[in-house]
Amino acid sequence: MHRTLHRWKNLSLIEESQTLPNGVEVQHTSVSHPGAVVILAKTPNNTLLLLNQYRPSLKEWLLEIPAGTLEENEAPLSGAKRELEEETGYSAKKWQSLGQLTPMAGFCNEIQYLYLAEELSLTQRLSQDSDEVIEVLDVSVDQLLSWIQQDKITDAKTIATLSKALLTGALN
Repeated sequence: MHRTLHRWKNLSLIEESQTLPNGVEVQHTSVSHPGAVVILAKTPNNTLLLLNQYRPSLKEWLLEIPAGTLEENEAPLSGAKRELEEETGYSAKKWQSLGQLTPMAGFCNEIQYLYLAEELSLTQRLSQDSDEVIEVLDVSVDQLLSWIQQDKITDAKTIATLSKALLTGALN
């Protein structure tokens, strides 16, 4: 059995019967999510674009890298290019995949696709959503790491994406 309990934008709250690998039957409720993109944007000055974004669900400002939900049937790289420009006013010539994250597997099927964007140029084509209040910052990798250590940056996708970029050597 599969039942939609609620829809909002392109998210759905789904309840369904499932048989677990151990044979137990359960009713599981989860959020169906189209996926998201997360962009670590490196400027020609070897700094990174960081957003100071007001998050209504937290009722506070959050320091995070550009990211956004995929539109219906949108390829992740296309979504990353769109989100970078909408949120920061920059486009990038060079894109590298940094892999994926599964941020909330206990109750949501969201996959986040991670990218490093380089060779940025300012387009000024900002088109933020009506519920987005964003300030674009330009920070060094050392500053970003320091803010993570000081708990000024607590956003999991930002910490994970920066970690993956550093661990794989993609960010020198």
